[in-house]
Amino acid sequence: MNPLKAGDTAPEFTLPDQDGEDISLTDFQGQRVLVYFYPKAMTPGCTVQACGLRDNMDELKKLGVEVLGVSTDKPEKLSRFVERDLLNFTLLSDEEHKVCELFGVWGEKTFMGKTYDGIHRISFLIGTDGKVEKVFDDFKTNNHHEIVLDYLNGKN
Repeated sequence: MNPLKAGDTAPEFTLPDQDGEDISLTDFQGQRVLVYFYPKAMTPGCTVQACGLRDNMDELKKLGVEVLGVSTDKPEKLSRFVERDLLNFTLLSDEEHKVCELFGVWGEKTFMGKTYDGIHRISFLIGTDGKVEKVFDDFKTNNHHEIVLDYLNGKN
């Protein structure tokens, strides 16, 4: 696993969203975008992380940041996640984990003694120039939004 670093050009991608509509990174050209990768929709940690972003969406928008959540879940499951937790941002389905691989977040994980390949919980702030501005890889699910906002507000 070799995640993208600050300064790298963000790879172009198109994925279906929770409604099955294709969304491309180029749809957000000239905007800052937080692309956050999470392991599985509707699990406790991923729900806490998503709700933290949801509850701070007004501030993120004021700071000019769009949010795209990416997992390997099917669009139908993402749709249920959005409805259940009233999420106010776009979730993307990367069932083949191709975008995860492009960003370098797909790799070996260990959970409860089992080793398997999966998504590592890493977020990338893509700048208006299409380059990775900041990589967030040191956070807990309950403070992810705080760490992102602290960076955006110049606190770290």
